This record gives sequence, structure tokens and C-alpha cells, in this order.
Amino acid sequence: MSLRDNLKRLLAPRHLAFIGGRSMARALKRCRDGGYPGELWLVNPQHPELEGVPCVASVAELPCGPDAVFVATNRELTLDCVAQLAAKGAGGAICYASGFAETGEEGTALQHQLLHAAGDMAVLGPNCYGLLDYLHSAALWPVAHGGKPVEKGVAVLTQSGNFAYNLSMSDRSLPIAYMASVGNQAQIGVAELMDVLLDEPRVTAIGLHLEGLKNVPGFAAAAHKALVKGIPIIALKTGVSQLGAQLALSHTSSLAGSDALYDSLFERLGVIRVSGPVSFVETLKAAACGNLPAGNRLIALACSGGDAGLLADYSERNGLQLPALDDGQRSELTQVLPSYANLVNPLDFTTAIWGDGEALQQMLDSTLRTDADAAVLVLDYPSETTGERNECDLLLQLYSEALARHGKVGFVTSAFPELLPASARERLHQLGIAALQGVEDGLAAWGKIAHYQSNRQLLLARGESALLPLCPQPLAGEGVVLNEWQSKQALSAFGLPVPAGELTTPERTLAAAQRVGYPLVLKAVSSHLPHKTEAGAVALNLATPQALQLALEEMRGRIAAYAPGVAFDQVLVEPMAAAPLAELIIGVKRENGFALALVIGAGGVLVELLKDSRSLLLPTNEAAIRAALLGLRSVGLLQGFRGRPVADMDALVRAIGAVADYACENVGQLLELDVNPLLVGERGSVAVDGLIRLDGGD
Repeated sequence: MSLRDNLKRLLAPRHLAFIGGRSMARALKRCRDGGYPGELWLVNPQHPELEGVPCVASVAELPCGPDAVFVATNRELTLDCVAQLAAKGAGGAICYASGFAETGEEGTALQHQLLHAAGDMAVLGPNCYGLLDYLHSAALWPVAHGGKPVEKGVAVLTQSGNFAYNLSMSDRSLPIAYMASVGNQAQIGVAELMDVLLDEPRVTAIGLHLEGLKNVPGFAAAAHKALVKGIPIIALKTGVSQLGAQLALSHTSSLAGSDALYDSLFERLGVIRVSGPVSFVETLKAAACGNLPAGNRLIALACSGGDAGLLADYSERNGLQLPALDDGQRSELTQVLPSYANLVNPLDFTTAIWGDGEALQQMLDSTLRTDADAAVLVLDYPSETTGERNECDLLLQLYSEALARHGKVGFVTSAFPELLPASARERLHQLGIAALQGVEDGLAAWGKIAHYQSNRQLLLARGESALLPLCPQPLAGEGVVLNEWQSKQALSAFGLPVPAGELTTPERTLAAAQRVGYPLVLKAVSSHLPHKTEAGAVALNLATPQALQLALEEMRGRIAAYAPGVAFDQVLVEPMAAAPLAELIIGVKRENGFALALVIGAGGVLVELLKDSRSLLLPTNEAAIRAALLGLRSVGLLQGFRGRPVADMDALVRAIGAVADYACENVGQLLELDVNPLLVGERGSVAVDGLIRLDGGD
């Protein structure tokens, strides 16, 4: 069988084996008590039975190769067990032991041996907590867990076993289909798990708790598959520092640190990024039932003015629109609500009809007769000791029935997270209605899911999500810097417009200037002067030969003072460009092992002041470049700000595309690229400065 086929066996096991001691006997018993219907075996060569569970003396003595095995031995024995399981034809193994690649060179060597021993058998880990499979009641897990069997639900993949354990124990009623602790991801990682899980129709969303990705192209392929299928991916990404950015040669690295590149990857693929564990769980709950809203229009209901005010505020904050009630709805509501009721959306239907089933049903039918995409009800349960929960249960029942009657997607939330009890949450989830805890977190979660639906269509139409990102191999050393002339000539060959200048010597500058024409720009050319302005190596708007001669003499002196070892032997003479509508920086940043990124931002001298940039992973396309430009805070400069002309966007997109094409073609050696500024005009754009740094080889 192929590795992928064996991974499918691991995720839908017909039989389970546990290798280890008493903790594995207890793990086996938890599976049996939890309703796992298949065969269960405990392998231990030293005991005939443990905790009342009979033991099989060796892997070789198992009646067949198990579909899924939990290996809880030390790292040396783990290697032997995995080799024996592969020979037996097992589907997959969870390797619990630590002491592999996370510990250094010796552990890395052992991890390579582990993979060799596994062959095409699927291996999760090592150094991982295991796999909880609540679709099949299979818990390949070393300790207790808090989940229970589900008919459908979300899959959660995490690099932290403790996070998985705590999530399984949380009192949030998140319907979990799978929970996997991926550990070292030696063989099976996030990307491979996502790809197979997306073939399981009972998985309604995927949650990722990430420290980092090991297989960016594989992740992108799986995430695009999810986008096509309409399966939301929710990511909680930790580690947001930009270590090493200050060491980069050009401005570009300061604009696009590693966390910015993760943002770019997620935005490209429609992955919903959340800020913390609560947001992670509530957003997963909003998607878990699989009934996603078609858009962001919301009918909101509450039984108090205070709750209605919260709904209004949090809806606006999260991009949710609240369409007004029409005349027919208001007319009907006046027949059932008191005269002091404010007939708006959000609707405070007041406590006057609380517990009145007929009035509540009429109110619900009137408000849900709308073209809004979804409905929300705010409901807080009192303490069970009050004996006043029946009225809440009645409202939930009527609301659920009304949603079904009107074909509406809906959810329920509470003002306080703890006041939506488990009984209500479970009841709602069985009906396909999200039960979100806390109005602030609930509206934020629903806003993300509503945005996902509309954004998904835009991303698929843009086409960028189908392109696999380049994942450049590491390059060592500082590399070789091309001077401005070499850089601009290289980019010009790919279609980037550059000034029609001449490279010459100081002695021949006047003759070159006659051919180029005045007014002109004079620049010293040297790979040792990457930032020419600071070195005094640029003179602008020279209108006469006399001005040019004076500029040459002054430039020679400034460079000698700024960088005494740099020769003043080459200069570039270019026609003076017209005043632009805007200046942009176009750069390329290489993050070894992750991505090659195109950075588009406000350029010129304001690049570090404004910090207005967008990053696109390469390869990209013209639609994505255009969208990135429109996403800049300074986009008004391109759109006729204060009556100024509108920029030639088609030419600008082509110019940026030329930089992207050069980078893709030279991914094997490109370390860094910086075009700053790219002058944007009413008719075309032109790159007046550029820097490329390439790997120098051995």
C-alpha cells in the first residue's frame, strides 16, 4: 500500500494495537469502554496480562498488521517496533517517545533510522501525544481525554500535546472529529493530515495550532483543496518575531518578517487566522455544523435593550450588516410586541412575551421572513437552582424550529460565556445550530466565518491559491551584490521599464550626457554603495554641462569621505524622470525553507516611515498583484487623490509582474531584490533604482 493509503487506515482503523506497559493497558480499556467496535490488542513481551488485559508477546504474533498502533516505548525500542510493524503490514503508528530530532544531531540520526524502518507505513510523531478519533471512537492516546463520539465535527491538528489535552477537556462543546498531536512531523505532518482529512465528508472544518510549517507547498495544496471544497481552516499561529530582519541588506526585510509571510500565505489561501485559544474554539464552533452563511447580513434578536446594544456594536466591529426591518415585518410585530418595543434590527423583543409560546413564534416568523444570510439570538440561562430554565428551553426550541421553517442559518450566543449551559449547547449542535459562548467572541467568530464565504469566491476567482508557493533551499553566505546598472539590466530583460541611460566613466560623462539629453540624473555605480543617497552618490535635475561637471567633482569628494575604499570609476547618466503620482518599493525577500516573497509598498524616502506594504508569496499573478496594490493604505495616490491623475494600473501591474518573473526564474540563486523607487505615472511606470543580491556559489 502507498503511504497515503496507510494514513487513511490510521484515520479509520478497523483494529488497534497498543505497545507498552500498564499505561497502554489503560489506554486500551478506555477505547473499549468508549465504544470502539474493532479488535484491540496489547503487545508486551514481559507480562501475560496487564490491568486485566491479555498481552500478545510480540508484534510478529499479532493475527494481522493493525490499522493503527500506539507505540509507547523508549526511543531505541521504538525503532525495533516500527520495523516489525512495517514488516507485519500495519497501517500506521503513533510514536510517543521523545529524544529524536528535537534533541540534536544524535536524535536526528535516529529519526532518519525511524523513517527508514517505517517504509510506507504512516508514522505520526515521534515526540507526540497521539491521535483522538471521535468518528471511530479510537483513542491512540496515553492519558484520559474529555471528548466523546460525534457524527461529524472539526479536526484539530496541533504541535502541542498539552494544548490538545486541554482542548479535549475544555467545557465549550466543540464537536471534535479528530485531534492529532503532530510532534516532530518526521513523516506525516500538518499538510499530509489535512489532505486526507479533507476526503472525509464528516470533517466540517480544520483547526491548526502551529508553531511553524515544514512543508509549505504541501500545506498550500491542501489548503487550496479545502478552499475549493468550502471547508474553513482556522489557524492559531504562535511565534511572531522577526529575528534577523535587521541583518538584511535592503529595506525589504524590515517590511516582511516571517510572521508577515505566514499572514501572506494564510490570506492567499483563505485561512482564518485567530488570536488566541478562545477565538480558536469559538470560530471552529461557528463552522463545526457545516451550515455556513452565504454572506454577512444578520438578523439579530435579544430580549433586552442592553443585549441588543451589544449585538449592534459587535456586529459593526466584525463587518456584519444588520438590514432594517421592512414595513411588513414592523406591521406584524406591532401586533405581538408592546408599544414601547423598538422595531429595529437588532430587535429587543422584550420580556413582555417571555414564556408565551404563541407570541414568540409569531415574533420569530416575522423577523426571520427576510433575505438576511443568518440569524442570531442572545440568550443567557439562569442558574439551574432558580427553576427558571424552562422558558429558555422553550425559546431555543421555537427559535430552532423557526430557523428550519424559514430555511435560515443561525446561531445562539450569550452575553456571558458561562451562561449558555452544556445541555443547551449540545441540543443546538445536534440541530446544526452553532452555540457560541460570549457575545463578543461569538460575533467575532461569526464575522470571520461570514467573511470566509465571500472571500472564498474572490480568492478562487483570483486564481493565486492554486499556485504552489516556491520553497527555496537554504543558501549560505552574504552573496554577491549586483550594481545598479547590472540589476536594472537584468530586470529590464524580464520587462521592467527602466530609464534609457548610459553606463560610462567620469571622463566620458559629458559625451554620454549629450546623447541622453538634459535635464538628467548622475549616479555613481558600485556594488559597494547599495544606499547611494546616504553616500552622496546621486545628483538630480542637472540641466547643463556646467552643472554636470560640478556635480561630478562634488560627488567624487563626497564618496571619498563616506567610503574611502570605493573607487569612483563608473557613473550612470539617465534622463530626469517626470514627477510621479506615487513612489513604490518592490522587493523580493527569501526566507530559506519557507517562501520567496514579493513585497509591494510605499517607497522612496518614506519606506520606513509609513511601513505601508503588502507581501505576496511567489509565484503570484496579475490579479493578486492588483489586489495587493488596492490594499495599500496609500492607494489613494494611485486613484486620483485630490483631483490628481489616475495611475496607469495595467502598466504598474505589468512592471511588478516583471520583478516577480525574474525572481521565480532565479529562485535558485536570488538572495534579495530591491527596486526603490518605482515611479508610478499616469502613463506607465519606471524603475529608477534597483539592487539584486545573488548567491556567490562555492
